[in-house]
Amino acid sequence: MEKSMGPVIEVRNLDLEYEDYSVIRNLNFNVNKGDIFIVMGGSGCGKSTLLKVLIGLKKPDKGEVIFSGENFWASDETKQQEIMRRFGVLYQGGALWSSFSLAENIALPLQLYSRLNAWQIRDLVKLKLALVGLAGYEDFYPAEISGGMCKRAALARAIALDPEVIFFDEPSAGLDPISARMLDDLILELRDILGATIVVVTHELASIFAIGDNAILLDAESKSVIASGAPKTLLNQSKDSKVIQFLTRGERQGAG
Repeated sequence: MEKSMGPVIEVRNLDLEYEDYSVIRNLNFNVNKGDIFIVMGGSGCGKSTLLKVLIGLKKPDKGEVIFSGENFWASDETKQQEIMRRFGVLYQGGALWSSFSLAENIALPLQLYSRLNAWQIRDLVKLKLALVGLAGYEDFYPAEISGGMCKRAALARAIALDPEVIFFDEPSAGLDPISARMLDDLILELRDILGATIVVVTHELASIFAIGDNAILLDAESKSVIASGAPKTLLNQSKDSKVIQFLTRGERQGAG
């Protein structure tokens, strides 16, 4: 897919604390249009906290998050809601409503935030399910399908409103390797079909190398970014022992 230059998301001088404990300190990075951007790091480095800040669930103590030139946390609530409707989010557990069919789950954001009639919503739901490989599963409930299928159904809901940016929280969590690879392939396909920018929070190396265009590596000790760039480039060129340790899981102790 051809990508235009320039950031869709700009994070500037971001600090976040829980009580007196610093989680993120002086974080700066850009996410460019059309990228699959990886936020990676080990446990306790602040990945999930950063995601909450990016999707509007947690206000930072300091700093700016700018979406296509609009400063999210400096905006009023009405403007924030408008910006958030340009997002799609796939939560780690999928977060499907168990008492709703797949069609009802996907229809919900369309009913709340679009002016489409019932027939148009029905047709769009079928299309979104087909895009994630679940054509014909409209009337199934989450308990009746596999974990991998639930993730894909949740992804269909995340793309219901044709978002500009799609956020993924540990998308491979709980999936077997084959299902995880299928989800990675689907993320690549949807990026190209929808023209969306994608931000993925993960520590899974297979996914990082399979889909990542650019990445940042967060460090629990420094509370900030210790490396940024294309994952494969970082693997091949970094001299930082922490970066090498993370990207090889300790299998390589020196830079190659």
